[in-house]
Amino acid sequence: MWAQAIEDALSVISQNIDRFGEKFPLTSTQGNRIYRLTPNNDWTEGFWSGLLWLSYEYTQDSRYRDAAMRALDNFRERLEQRVNLDHHDIGFLYSLSTKAHWILERDETSRSATLQAADVLLERWRDTPGILQAWGPKDDPENGGRIIIDCLMNLPLLHWAYQQTGSECYRQAAEKQTAISRRFLVRGDDSTYHTFYFDPVTGDSIRGGTHQGSRDGSTWTRGQAWGIYGFALAYRYLRQPELLETSKRLARYFVDRLPEDGVVYWDFDVPQVPETQRDSSAAAIAASGMLELASLLPERDVDREWLSAAAERIVASLAVNYSTKDEPAAQGLLNRGSYAVRLDISPDDYVIWGDYFYLEALMRLERGVPGYWYERQ
Repeated sequence: MWAQAIEDALSVISQNIDRFGEKFPLTSTQGNRIYRLTPNNDWTEGFWSGLLWLSYEYTQDSRYRDAAMRALDNFRERLEQRVNLDHHDIGFLYSLSTKAHWILERDETSRSATLQAADVLLERWRDTPGILQAWGPKDDPENGGRIIIDCLMNLPLLHWAYQQTGSECYRQAAEKQTAISRRFLVRGDDSTYHTFYFDPVTGDSIRGGTHQGSRDGSTWTRGQAWGIYGFALAYRYLRQPELLETSKRLARYFVDRLPEDGVVYWDFDVPQVPETQRDSSAAAIAASGMLELASLLPERDVDREWLSAAAERIVASLAVNYSTKDEPAAQGLLNRGSYAVRLDISPDDYVIWGDYFYLEALMRLERGVPGYWYERQ
């Protein structure tokens, strides 16, 4: 089943190489099923590059590699010119582009670019309150003391830079950001806040909130998925038992609230009725995160079986019920992705990160290929 789903995905990706040219897909809009393209000036472009590297790794077809290599030139130029890099998503951009190239081919130019990207991310460190600021410039009145759960997926870039250089500044920032995220973004019932605010002058904690969830106290499903995956990756690097336990707890919360078909709605606290938007991307992220988590557990660990089974259930439903396998003109791999439902931004559309994590999950299941978040053994 997984092999056929991968072949279906590759058919779309291959066509998209010609469709997209030198640009990068972000989302479709309001159901028109045509990807909106960017010139590499948003936070999402790494997912297209990551899809190309996964496709090449699976097929060894030079068509995918050639397209990925052309994209690398764009990523290096963006880094040199500092095009819209004043945010925390540097890891999404460069782990799946230049770092992927380094992991697969040990290219020194890509290694150098990835280290440069890690330095850009490290510039977001704020000694008070001791966080990596998610958005905006330093001293920004709205975002100067703000963290978001998505950032956990950007921290592997810093861990990798530490492994490459031995410079403690990378590891220390990643470890502190993980700890403060665990303390303030994870609630007592194992749900999560999307964001948390600190006073940028005093460092005092202020409140949890949301940007894309239905309300401040709700649980945005994609945020919960970032947490599952992000804390599992943090454990891989830091080997702190509490991080593994946190990832498990977040995963259990997610699995216990799955709808009948295994693909979540956009927020766990909105009505689960047919007209409510889903988020297939949250499902794909969580599934890949659960497979990562399961891979970190001893074979006899009682949690390994249910995590793997839940991930397989989710991916199977995505492949059967949400993939575009029967839509010859499709540009996305998954239907029913949502960017920001409450903000009415692509609430029921293709989203490129959903496509990436769907293929990553399939690759994990079919060949044990884990993506590009860490060095392969």
